[in-house]
Amino acid sequence: MKKIKLDIVGLSYSQTQSGAYALVLGEQKGKRRLPIIIGSYEAQAIAVALEKMPPQRPLTHDLFKTMSDNFGIEVKEVIIHNLSEGIFYAKLICSDGLKEVQIDSRTSDAIALAVRFNCPVFTYEFILSSAGIVIDESEESEPDTASAEEEETPVPAKSAQDPLSELSDEELKNRLQKAVEDEAYEKASQIQAEINRRKQS
Repeated sequence: MKKIKLDIVGLSYSQTQSGAYALVLGEQKGKRRLPIIIGSYEAQAIAVALEKMPPQRPLTHDLFKTMSDNFGIEVKEVIIHNLSEGIFYAKLICSDGLKEVQIDSRTSDAIALAVRFNCPVFTYEFILSSAGIVIDESEESEPDTASAEEEETPVPAKSAQDPLSELSDEELKNRLQKAVEDEAYEKASQIQAEINRRKQS
């Protein structure tokens, strides 16, 4: 399966979930964005690494990086390889120079480590097709980087009785446009998923 490289576009406070943040990843050679809801602790871990603001005491991800460096282990890349019931799954591709090992990881932890190891992040087309949203360059603006200190809130599974299913196609398109303009990426992702579901049915 062909891998698609992603960049970190931004990190912003979630407008739909209290205490959560939206990590927005962007297709490197395209206009699609992949919003992922993460907890405030993980948002902080990503933010301090992006802004190169080391804490007084090492965070868990910093400790992992230090241990890996001392034992000659490198995280070569991160792959967001699956999406099931609203939850993204990732893995770390690690190497000690002799053998390569894949390690399962929460996506938020994987991104926090990718920033520290300066390694690429990839995903697959089926994930971008189902959860990605398209941003027009004229409308796009990067969300502000943010940080906090609480525990992670997982991405909720899409309800079978989601009110989006009751909207017309035109209403969905209008809501998608409004969500993109408001930088409500996680909401836009849910609307895009409903649009895709209708196209496939």
